[in-house]
Amino acid sequence: MNKLIIAAGTGFLGQVLVNHFKDKFEEIVILTRGKSQTIDGIKYVNWNARTFSGWENELENATVLINLAGKSVDCRYTQKNKKEILLSRIESTKVLNKAVLNCKNPPKQWLNSSTSTIYRFSLDKQMDEIDGEIGNDFSINVALSWEKAFFKTETPNTLKTALRTSIVLGKKGGAFIPLKTLAKIGFGGKQGKGNQFISWIHEEDFANAIDFIIEKEITGVINVVSPQPVRNADFMQKLRKAVGFPFGIPVNTFLLKIGSFFIRTEAELVLKSRNVIPKRLLENGFKFKFGDIDEAFHDLLR
Repeated sequence: MNKLIIAAGTGFLGQVLVNHFKDKFEEIVILTRGKSQTIDGIKYVNWNARTFSGWENELENATVLINLAGKSVDCRYTQKNKKEILLSRIESTKVLNKAVLNCKNPPKQWLNSSTSTIYRFSLDKQMDEIDGEIGNDFSINVALSWEKAFFKTETPNTLKTALRTSIVLGKKGGAFIPLKTLAKIGFGGKQGKGNQFISWIHEEDFANAIDFIIEKEITGVINVVSPQPVRNADFMQKLRKAVGFPFGIPVNTFLLKIGSFFIRTEAELVLKSRNVIPKRLLENGFKFKFGDIDEAFHDLLR
């Protein structure tokens, strides 16, 4: 494969993909808010994710475009932050649509971030891409608007896939680092009622799934999650066992909401039951290396 573009590729997920694809593409270009430079053969090109400034020329003759742009949801949902969470996703997606349409030789495939949070809170039903039920709250409406901005503009020469990704567990970033720390200092008990499901995926399976989607040219919406959602209480118990800590103090919903206020985040990120399964990946023959949470923890803690 020739050329990979990753928009907003300097964060945790971007680096997971760079490490996976660095020997599979002749050229990798990262669109970044930082300065334009080349490091270790990776080309970094400045963009502001809203307007053209020359970066759009990089899309010419690209094989694959992956867009990871969007303000982190790990913040307080103030009106200002909510607006930025929404606009950072919509504006980057819209300007990339314009850039793709302006190309003489546009990217063959475009994979755009979305989120498994698009489905309703569910303790009773596993959500797949076909029968999954969409809910109605701020996070869900952001996801709906994001996917609408992505698919509304038709790109006749570019295949499109929306990646409904769950929590990606990785050694060097993402949610696993603070969760591991909590477990090691005795706060690895259940959070809230503990019966809410966590949809998750190991970083290696995440990268392999993206590779698989590209190879198979799977389009439309696709859940990038492991096949086995885990209840919060079980997730934390298995994490305690993996880090070798004998007990974990539970944190009830009230304390969780107070604590999240002080660390400037939202309790919803922990309390929502995301009960999501990767039906389309499995139906297309994708094999998970870490489908079991115990195996994932064992690998991540090596």
